[in-house]
Amino acid sequence: MTFPVPAAVTRAVHQHPYPLIFATVSGAHLYGFASPDSDWDLRGVHLLPADEVLGLFEPKETVEQERNEDSIELDLVTHDARKFFGLLLKRNGYVLEQLYSPLIVYTSSEHEELKQIAKGCITRHHSHHYLGFASTQWELFEKEQPRRIKPLLYTYRVLLTGIHLMRTGEVEADLRRLNDESGLSYISELIGRKTSGTERGTISDADLDTHRREYERLRTELESASEQSHLPEEPNARAALSDLLVRLRRSTYGMETKRGNS
Repeated sequence: MTFPVPAAVTRAVHQHPYPLIFATVSGAHLYGFASPDSDWDLRGVHLLPADEVLGLFEPKETVEQERNEDSIELDLVTHDARKFFGLLLKRNGYVLEQLYSPLIVYTSSEHEELKQIAKGCITRHHSHHYLGFASTQWELFEKEQPRRIKPLLYTYRVLLTGIHLMRTGEVEADLRRLNDESGLSYISELIGRKTSGTERGTISDADLDTHRREYERLRTELESASEQSHLPEEPNARAALSDLLVRLRRSTYGMETKRGNS
């Protein structure tokens, strides 16, 4: 998917200390409600060379960088392939969203192969991830004064992503697309306020009861979708992921990759 990438984001990818399998945009830009002052969340997978994996020193499984360049705030987090593959085998919706993000800054043939393999990692128990994240965001929304639009949108986003995943087996993190299916007018209104305002935009206390009812309704809908889902109980991609990891290690610095937008 072609989209405008700030130069600072591209530089962060090219200056990464390890070879990358992929780097994608996550956060509010992926979710479809970035404010003009939203930072850029960059996520991906790197590949450690054999000497760091096999030696006595602790390997750097996770690389985290925060940058502020050209008035762009950037948060970059990548995991070594082994760690990321392990997360895929758990009930972790974050890594699925990062892997399948259409906002691609850096990709490779292995990225495409991984997306195919990871379909075998999706289970109906991923609903627990989305229910838990929704609960955390709702609690954050309720306790704040004044109450911000951002955690409320995150709450709705994860619930609708979870419902969509349980029903279709497909990862969709863009709240605008999700709401095309749901047709909830209040979500469109909240997105409009968030994208035209700031990260600190708030809502009126008078709307709290309405959003509380909708939160409970969508939680119940997600629980029901999970119970009725035809997704498997357990992932079946461990062997394929292991095979890919071995091949990646053997070719550590010989991966055939391409940079730039896709």
